[in-house]
Amino acid sequence: MSAPRPSSRLVLIYGLLALLTVALGCLVCGLSGVAAASWLRNLIAWTVGAVAAGGLAAMAGRRTAMILLGVAVVVVGASLAGAPQQGVHRWLDLGPLHINVAFVALPAAVVALAWHRERRLAWGLVLAVQGLLVVQPDASQATAFGLALGVVALQAPLSTRLRYGIIGLATALAAASWLRPDPLEAIPEVEGIVGLAYAVSPVLALLAVVVLVATLLAPVLVAGSADRQGQTGGLALSAYFLTAAATTLFGAFPMPLLGVGMSPILGFWLGVGLLAATLRQSPGGAASPASGS
Repeated sequence: MSAPRPSSRLVLIYGLLALLTVALGCLVCGLSGVAAASWLRNLIAWTVGAVAAGGLAAMAGRRTAMILLGVAVVVVGASLAGAPQQGVHRWLDLGPLHINVAFVALPAAVVALAWHRERRLAWGLVLAVQGLLVVQPDASQATAFGLALGVVALQAPLSTRLRYGIIGLATALAAASWLRPDPLEAIPEVEGIVGLAYAVSPVLALLAVVVLVATLLAPVLVAGSADRQGQTGGLALSAYFLTAAATTLFGAFPMPLLGVGMSPILGFWLGVGLLAATLRQSPGGAASPASGS
């Protein structure tokens, strides 16, 4: 029996680890008296995300990736027209769903950029997105996305001047995002889920953090044996994941996967699905580099 392809291995490993992480967050919420209607949505988001990621992994190609970059600009920009919370614009409402659009759109945008890292149009789109994150403001996402842009820029076939110009602009935008006032208070089951877990059991809190970190490292570890395109996408995606989680130490930002919130669960799945499509079309994958939509 042949070993699973890297694309299938990524979806399987990430999916199992993400499910365990989400389940641990749900357990913490349940033991802490958080209403089940809140945390059960995380399990629903994992299921919906898994289906969407499977579709991307099987069918997405370079054209799909470029479309997703454009979509990221549109939806992050549209959030500025959405109803603010204390002057902060990060969300769009779809019926009963309150969606953090950056968390949904950016993971796939990171991978799409790695796929189109030689195209100046792609760089213009992602830098526009980062600028919109500063305006929202969302220092966590602006920083995580900026770091991912830097990772891709270092691997991009660009002139040295352009490469370091991109890195400098991404760094400046990330720094500017921390200067914008962010009045939102932390919600225990969203931003403060690790503290909530520690109150239940220090061992449970440690286990939750360890499993979360393992989940966020899955893209770079699985894609490490791929070609340069897959390696860049995996490294950039894990850098984005880890930074988004780490910034919760410095402000009232949602803890992805562990905390209550459907948007990061769905968005992380979309990023993983597009990365799996990248691995599928790399040498040794199931399709040629020119295939896909």
